[in-house]
Amino acid sequence: MTNQTRIAVLGDGGWGTALAILLHKKGYDVTLWSPFPEYAETLKEKRENVKYLPGIPIPGELPITSDLEEGCSRAAVIILVTPSHHLRSVCQRAKPFIGPEHIIVSATKGLEEKTSLRMSEVIQAVLGDVNVAVLSGPTLAREVATGHPTAATVSSTSPSLARTVQNILMTETFRIYTNPDMIGVELGGSLKNVIAIAAGIVDGMGLGANTKSALLTRGLVEMARLGEAMGADRRTFSGLAGLGDLFTTAVSDLSRNHNFGFQVGRGVPVEEAKASTDMVIEGIRTAKAAAELARKHHVEMPIATEAYRVIYEGKHPREAIATLMSRPPKPELEEELE
Repeated sequence: MTNQTRIAVLGDGGWGTALAILLHKKGYDVTLWSPFPEYAETLKEKRENVKYLPGIPIPGELPITSDLEEGCSRAAVIILVTPSHHLRSVCQRAKPFIGPEHIIVSATKGLEEKTSLRMSEVIQAVLGDVNVAVLSGPTLAREVATGHPTAATVSSTSPSLARTVQNILMTETFRIYTNPDMIGVELGGSLKNVIAIAAGIVDGMGLGANTKSALLTRGLVEMARLGEAMGADRRTFSGLAGLGDLFTTAVSDLSRNHNFGFQVGRGVPVEEAKASTDMVIEGIRTAKAAAELARKHHVEMPIATEAYRVIYEGKHPREAIATLMSRPPKPELEEELE
């Protein structure tokens, strides 16, 4: 595809705005869609996403619209960057303007709360047999928008589609790899948010590096364990969509999931911590979906389970840690020894 290819970015959050800016700077004809007409006008007027990506200018030549038909009808590539709980409704609204010729890229990291479906599964459930690829990895929006060197992964069941999307997204500062394991890439980008909340809780409690290191290491094992049970390649969880994204989300001050967990660890009530930001904290909903998937596939996920209990059942973080530390002794490489 040439730089004359039209691209629609559906979603006016920080990540959607960052991708729109990145691709516009590469020379593509990009339109950024906002679901809210009033906020679309604010973005046009201020040329800055003051709510979700403050301080980063939106180029004056980058069109912004709240009209889905205008955003999609002329586009060859549609990048979906909506919160996971809005993806289905956005796809339903956009369906009249999307055909088999479109390339659909999911850049949303999450699982649908009520169904536990991955985002590509939601897209195909609504839009049918469309060309879908997913983008995941350690991609903090502000760092991508400011040109910090970043690497991410694109996955699709079609290798040629993955390479096409790779070429579209790749820039001097945004390096893209391909990975055929779509299940693992999507699960890695989703489950890491739950472990990152747990890591934030540990930091908020001031428990130190030993505790956090153990939590992240064993959390990654849980992610891979569930992924493998669902048909993913275990190696994916050692890559950008697994370990890479987990590390970033669990340590960065820009991470919403870590910041939420940090507040909870300091004693802030869960609902108050949720209300402290306008941004979506994907790990909260994913914790519920992960718990359901763990039950469905008979997989042990003790850290994710305790995070769920802290968020939804009011369990005190210290009690959750006590539960984790008092589990029966096990070999570290239990999966390989079974």
